[in-house]
Amino acid sequence: MPDVVISEFMDEAAIREELAGFDVHYDPTLVDRPDELVGLLAEARALVVRNRTQVRGPLLEAAPSLQAVGRLGVGLDNIDVEACRARSVAVFPATGANDVAVAEYVIATAMTLLRGAYAATAEVAAGQWPRNRLMGRETHGKRLGLVGFGAIARETATRAAALGMTVQAYDPFVPADHPARRQAYGYVEAPELEALLAASDVVSLHVPLTDGTRNLIDAAALARMKPDAILINAARGGVVDEAALAAALRAGRLGGAALDVFESEPLAAAHGALFAGIPNLILTPHIAGVTIESNVRVSHVTAQAVRRHLAGA
Repeated sequence: MPDVVISEFMDEAAIREELAGFDVHYDPTLVDRPDELVGLLAEARALVVRNRTQVRGPLLEAAPSLQAVGRLGVGLDNIDVEACRARSVAVFPATGANDVAVAEYVIATAMTLLRGAYAATAEVAAGQWPRNRLMGRETHGKRLGLVGFGAIARETATRAAALGMTVQAYDPFVPADHPARRQAYGYVEAPELEALLAASDVVSLHVPLTDGTRNLIDAAALARMKPDAILINAARGGVVDEAALAAALRAGRLGGAALDVFESEPLAAAHGALFAGIPNLILTPHIAGVTIESNVRVSHVTAQAVRRHLAGA
């Protein structure tokens, strides 16, 4: 039976280099075969997952020898951290390894939605010339509102400032005198979430999914935003009321949105129909933090953490 089970995709070179000497079972499709996954955990000392494998009751009960869970990313809402702690199972998120990828995603989607010109390929190829309709907006001079001001939000702020945006952030867990709030990127204090939503041209979410953040951006919050504002969620599904967002976009009460995360992943066909036919909406499959480069970083950081823990056990 394997020492280490890996149930979702990661960089294979990192497995070879960092987990040499361990009996490793790597199958990125295991997440879709939970019964088989449970069977492989009878003697496993470590489990490595992304965001889809649910590390909870039945799975944990099937792994009596488990000592470590490596998370190929930073969110922990698919892992019962308290249950792991009670069993002395260490949890290792890949903190910092995909910050740049997510920050670039936020900036790229903000620029795409503000400019609004990049879905015209078929029209132009067919001989149409919709220049007046595609006169979009510049990023320079716009205000970026960050809901949450952790490491990824700060990376985003740095890039936004380089484009001439003004940055404001709301995060009650980052003190007003925190050094990050004094960085030279045109920072404007946002003491209340409502003020940030009302003043921002682009709102980007950077919070975990908790009881306090579930449906944080609901119909009332969307109504506070500018009618031409852009909303981006590359944080966690469930933070945005998706039905309310779709309704606001269809009614022309919002300038556009990008969702990389959803309350239910992957989207069921019936759920996906909620978003059908909305032109100023970008949907991506929880990929903001996954680039070729970040996958290598995340994989090495996670595998190293697992190796060190097992070697020291």
